[in-house]
Formats: sequence, structure tokens, C-alpha cells
Amino acid sequence: MVTTQALAEQRVVLKNISWQTFTAMLNEMGEKRKVRLAYIDGILEIMTPLGEHENTNRFIDDLIRVLADELNLNLKKFGSLTLKHENMRRGAEPDSCYYISNESRVRNKRHIELTIDPPPDLVVEIDITSSSIDKLSIYAAVGVPEIWRYDGRSLQVFILSQPNSIYTPTQQSSTFPLLDLNMVPQLIEQSLIDGETQTLRSFRAWIQQQLNKASN
Repeated sequence: MVTTQALAEQRVVLKNISWQTFTAMLNEMGEKRKVRLAYIDGILEIMTPLGEHENTNRFIDDLIRVLADELNLNLKKFGSLTLKHENMRRGAEPDSCYYISNESRVRNKRHIELTIDPPPDLVVEIDITSSSIDKLSIYAAVGVPEIWRYDGRSLQVFILSQPNSIYTPTQQSSTFPLLDLNMVPQLIEQSLIDGETQTLRSFRAWIQQQLNKASN
């Protein structure tokens, strides 16, 4: 067992864990818990989000809500939805996930079954302390089209390339092409100075300005 701890996350890594043990832990721990699990090839990571992690996750969630609102996009949020692929023995729980282009297909659902439902259109991962597990390969296994990963300094965005199911880094979000990705870290820092409400208000005004430019 390996344990790492910082101000943002505490991680415990267990090896030689069977898929059956992983799924049993998910069932026994239930949905109302703080820790998030990730599993691949017999390695289980248990991550406990701490203050900086949770604050950043919630603020990025606010940014996404503002974007969706101003762009008139229906948004369905599933938070740390458990995403797993039994045949490939992989599973993970993102910090946040969203249905946007596929929102209408899951609008009336409270529980997602990836055997019949599409994966989320967008997953957000906060990895301020490095994860011991390759989560991109997990999300590729379940077919998540876009990943946002914030490491405490920069935002990386990955798009799933077909048909090889490999994530490619990109400078533009497929979900929100209007967004300048460099703005996200800047807005996070700005929120620590001006406050979250003022920063979100400024971000909303920026979006409206971009939409006005595009319409003229």
C-alpha cells in the first residue's frame, strides 16, 4: 500500500485487487461518500479530495454552468458518476461529468447504465497531486469524448480520437469551442482575489461579448 497526501488530495494505492473486490467496494460504500475510486489492471486508487481540490472542482463546475446557460445548452450533471467497463476491468469516478449533446437521451434518468446509455460528453478531473492510475485509458474504454484535466496550474483538454480510441491533446474544446482554455486557470486565480461571484459575473459578461461579436 502506498499513501500520498497534500493540501489538495490524499491518495491510497492498493495492488493485486480483483475486479470482484473493486465492484464489491463500490456497492458496500454506496453513492453518498467523499472518496473516489479508480481501478485498472489490479491496481485500486482511493482518492480523498481535500479543500483545494473540492474548491477548484466546484468553481470549474460553475464556469461550465455559466457557459451552458449563455450558449443555451441543456446540461445534465452527474458529478462523480461511476464509469466502468467490466470486460476491460477498468473503472473510475470523475470529479464532475456532464451530458450536453446527449442530454436529451438521459434527461429523465436518475441512474446511468453504460450498457444501454451513452457515456458523459464531458468529464472533469482535478489532479493537483499526480494520480497513480492512467485514468485516460479508463475513460477511453467507456468512450468519454472529452476530458478536462486541471493540475493546479494549467488546464489540459483531451479529445477521444476514433477509431483507435486514443486521447489527443487539443487547444480547443469540442464541447465549448468558444472558450479560450487558457482562461480557466486565470479565472481560478482571479476568483481567489476578486471572489467567485464577481469572477463568474465577469466571465458571463465575456461570453456575452464574444457572442455579440460573432453575431455582428
